[in-house]
Amino acid sequence: MAGKFEVYEDKAGKFRWRLKAGNGEIVASGEAYESKRAAIKGTESVQRAAADAAVVEVD
Repeated sequence: MAGKFEVYEDKAGKFRWRLKAGNGEIVASGEAYESKRAAIKGTESVQRAAADAAVVEVD
């Protein structure tokens, strides 16, 4: 199964996203947003940025 973004409302009433791998493990999560739409836009931003992102080793 492919990974997926989940958008959810936290206990404080803010919206957050998390990226889950195919095995269900959370591999990334986002900050708190005021609206569900803003959280969804956050996932879209991550998708765009990651599409061409390089892996860089930092010493």
